[in-house]
Amino acid sequence: MLFQHVAIAGLAHVDAPRKLTSDEINARLKPTLDRLGIKVDVLQDVAGVRERRLWDGDMKPSDAATLAGVKALADAGIDADRIGLLVNTSVSRDYLEPSTASIVSGNLRLGENCQNFDVANACLAFINGMDIAGRMIERGEIDYALIVDGETANLAYEKTLERLSHAEVTEAQLRDEMATLTLGCGAAAMVLARSELVPGAPKYRGGVTRSATEWNHLCVGDLHHDRMVADGRMLMIEGLKLGHKTFAAAKAALGWAVEELDEFVIHQVSRAHTQAFLKAFGIDPKKVMTIFGEHGNIGPASVPIVLSKLREMGRLKKGSRVALLGIGSGLNCSMAEVVW
Repeated sequence: MLFQHVAIAGLAHVDAPRKLTSDEINARLKPTLDRLGIKVDVLQDVAGVRERRLWDGDMKPSDAATLAGVKALADAGIDADRIGLLVNTSVSRDYLEPSTASIVSGNLRLGENCQNFDVANACLAFINGMDIAGRMIERGEIDYALIVDGETANLAYEKTLERLSHAEVTEAQLRDEMATLTLGCGAAAMVLARSELVPGAPKYRGGVTRSATEWNHLCVGDLHHDRMVADGRMLMIEGLKLGHKTFAAAKAALGWAVEELDEFVIHQVSRAHTQAFLKAFGIDPKKVMTIFGEHGNIGPASVPIVLSKLREMGRLKKGSRVALLGIGSGLNCSMAEVVW
């Protein structure tokens, strides 16, 4: 669906404060790596993740999302009681129930007429949240919506490093769980609004989505063991196939030509995935800001965090066409456009 009346009124991100380097992880896993005869530094040389950020203390996903939400509301310059919809899109969650959205809503003291719910779709959920909010705004049901995402990976690191340090760990298990050690913590939030209420604000044009759910088994997050098991090779192969189909749909719906787009905000997975993606679509690397090297893979928060950092750096000029490219386990892929 394409929008005529949806704009970005506020945008914010929060970087987790504590750095955990890949050198520290490799040192912790050295007995396992030596026993298995593994010489390659997968985290740095293949994934390109030199460090990632973790939270200090017991930071819950709702706490992180609330921090970002406060900043986004301040950036939009509106009171919390004007928000008609709150969508939380994090992979991380406080509990199975109640929804993390309800906790964030309570923290922000949103009004009783504000709908709130979680949307879970792996690393694609923030763009899904933008689409849901955009449709409600376009139909005139609400004036403002807040999309939030707070990701926490501290416990996953503790459990995974403990598990991979056991003497019986195999090379296959180490390979399967390596993706967990690329994750990072962070938070982002965005206020969408009826464009008539925020003259001159960046326009959210909408986007397209395609799926290949026959590959839903390629990346599995396990709640019981706080780990993610992924087949990185097949994810890249099938993800690129799905990406081609989605990009073709975006060309048709949004009139995309690669050379006419000014910035590409892509989901931050790894160096290998990014290089393959840029090569496949002929994207100029200068138009792609990456943060996985310093922040790791922050799940669905990656795209809005990069967009927020681009604005902070002054790279988004009036009229800039920005492509948002997201892909998530399942497999699902969405591509959307913002005109700054």
